Amino acid sequence: MHHTWMRFFTPGPAHHRLGLVCLGVGLQHGTLPTVGPRVLDHHTAVVISTGGGHYLHPDGRPTPVTAPALLWLTPGTPHHYAPDPTTGWDEGFVDFTGPATAPYTELGYIEPDRPVVPLTDATAPRAVITRMARAARPGNPLLEVETAAAVHELLVALRRARADLTPDGHPVLHALARDAFKPMSVADHAARHGMTPAALRTAVRRGAGCSPKDFLLGIRLGHAKELLATTELPVAAVARRVGYLDPAYFSRLFTRRVGTPPVRFRAQQGRTVPGGWSDRIPDPAKRPTPHPPGPRTT
Repeated sequence: MHHTWMRFFTPGPAHHRLGLVCLGVGLQHGTLPTVGPRVLDHHTAVVISTGGGHYLHPDGRPTPVTAPALLWLTPGTPHHYAPDPTTGWDEGFVDFTGPATAPYTELGYIEPDRPVVPLTDATAPRAVITRMARAARPGNPLLEVETAAAVHELLVALRRARADLTPDGHPVLHALARDAFKPMSVADHAARHGMTPAALRTAVRRGAGCSPKDFLLGIRLGHAKELLATTELPVAAVARRVGYLDPAYFSRLFTRRVGTPPVRFRAQQGRTVPGGWSDRIPDPAKRPTPHPPGPRTT
């Protein structure tokens, strides 16, 4: 016995320009019938919450599937899978497409070469799928946009739930973030952690989906923006605070990556913050205190 519920959508051209669109969502459980062999022209994430079964690769190799797990079905790739005929499984699936699938694949959130991905817990991804199912109520005027936004959220939830990664990435990422403002090269960072530059690149790519240089650059420029917006430090001083000894190089780098020079960014975003600013995330359930924390130290 099995139970199946599914809905399919046809987003318009404007929705596709959002980057990702949801083409369908479904919830199924029990001894479901075998799927495939077949080939899709879109992506599908199948989140298996309980139970088990198998996945057959195009060359006939079987891979056991044990919940919690994710099946990645990617465009143009033959696939063939089924729950165990005795115990079945509980699944939620989302069909999606859009130009943003390419950068999500580049960043490692979608893995075409890894169709079976063990998860630590399917609760968060399943919650997103459930919200998408609720959005599929008849007459919902926000259906396409609401489900498109949820596809982005689902990819993040699946990335955090992967069993082979900690939710916040490789421990070396925390060390890089701690040392990000020191005037060190990528080779210096690698040596500091007893790694070769190639090993560091692999760890950061796997944990953050980018190179060590881009990871460090994002942290440095983010803090530079905060200093420009909330202090009156000269640009040269801001450059030194975030690890650049050459202020001219910092200004060129900032302009190229941010799209506006540091001075102009300050003119647009600068504001006086009485008592300084804090890096503590406020609790949205509590009213702001009348006396903000003191200035942040770096």
